[in-house]
Amino acid sequence: MSSAAPRATGQDHFGPDHLWTVDEHLEDILAAVRPLDPIELQLLDAQGCVLVDDVTVPLSLPPFDNSSMDGYAVRVADVAGASEEFPAVLEVVGDVAAGSADVLHVGPGQAARIMTGAPLPPGAETVVPVEWTDGGLGEGAVAGMRARSLAPEAATGHVHVYRPAETRAHVRAQGSDVKAGDRALEAGTVLGPPQIGLLAAIGRGTVRVRPRPRVVVLSTGSELAQPDTDLRTGQIYDSNSFALTAAARDAGAIAYRVGAVADDAETLRSTIEDQLVRADLMVTSGGVSVGAYDVVKEALSHVGDEDEAGSGVEFRKLAMQPGKPQGFGSIGPDHTPLLALPGNPVSSYVSFELFVRPAIRTLMGLTDVHRPRTRAALTADKALTSPKGRRQFLRGSYADGAVRPVGGAGSHLVAALAHADALIVVPEDAESVEPGAEVEVVLLG
Repeated sequence: MSSAAPRATGQDHFGPDHLWTVDEHLEDILAAVRPLDPIELQLLDAQGCVLVDDVTVPLSLPPFDNSSMDGYAVRVADVAGASEEFPAVLEVVGDVAAGSADVLHVGPGQAARIMTGAPLPPGAETVVPVEWTDGGLGEGAVAGMRARSLAPEAATGHVHVYRPAETRAHVRAQGSDVKAGDRALEAGTVLGPPQIGLLAAIGRGTVRVRPRPRVVVLSTGSELAQPDTDLRTGQIYDSNSFALTAAARDAGAIAYRVGAVADDAETLRSTIEDQLVRADLMVTSGGVSVGAYDVVKEALSHVGDEDEAGSGVEFRKLAMQPGKPQGFGSIGPDHTPLLALPGNPVSSYVSFELFVRPAIRTLMGLTDVHRPRTRAALTADKALTSPKGRRQFLRGSYADGAVRPVGGAGSHLVAALAHADALIVVPEDAESVEPGAEVEVVLLG
């Protein structure tokens, strides 16, 4: 299925030295990414997917009047005035169990023993809880009644009722949840456990959704080692691919992590081509700057130019910190979108939140694709500084309308990132922000 169109033409006039704004880069990405084609899935396979069509209720819930208590189905007049001293004595004419298909009629002076969820029998107007009676249904009797399946034997004898009951007390009315013809779920709803439960309750076994996007994440760098291995001199553990894969799953995608690829352009290009078969979106980290070993640029700057019209990855400089070097384009026969992120851990994660997460949410067919934002008072010991002309994103901790910085501005500070739940936005035209000032905050939690 195609998830990306040829790149937007609105930015074609930008030259190779153009310093892109955050908004320009995001606009270019979202203009090229298209929602995935709808498919029909079994309910449990549709969890986390976005509903394509409105769902109308074919039958009311509950489908019939039923008891919300274990007790007795009776007529209101027969228990009016009942008390401890002068109980109402009613003839028990039978049992009504949940799932019972037998029709039992309750007449004057009669009662039917009824279980929670069982249909209210004709003639009955209310339900008296078993606790209001002389104990005709002890725990053992209740268990025994439930065990008699769909065709219980008729009960005999009488029951004493010690309290009156109003009309339709302890009765769940037909259609009190939803009525036939009501809209159960709106198109665009993300299907979680409650929504899947509702679909099952109205008899839907399958549903038409946009599938969860398949996102392939890989890191580049010969210095990267797999966790749980011994580090050699000059090596560090690969954290980006784990963080970005987790972030993609958090955004709603089915994410696949690929082991770190060494600094070899041909190996990287071959690895990416092999992964295209299971990718609706590809995300790389590292190798997008201007260093001698920035192999992502070397491998992808011209990929697809020979045989795939409209394909190719463009590498850009953005007026932001962290995350100045970025890459975006499409590769392969299906024009699979690829976002190339910087290699520093904070840079890659901030870039994911700003650019990759909205792309994933767009693939899912959602209309609101961004993290929520708010305004908050800056709590800090000193003013925050920011490079002029760059939009800076600082890690922060948000609570009760205030936000405080967490860690410094360094793009390598993984520990500080782990304790942040927000990004503090310092606009391009600000070189400092004083404590107490109101700032824009991107909420990550």
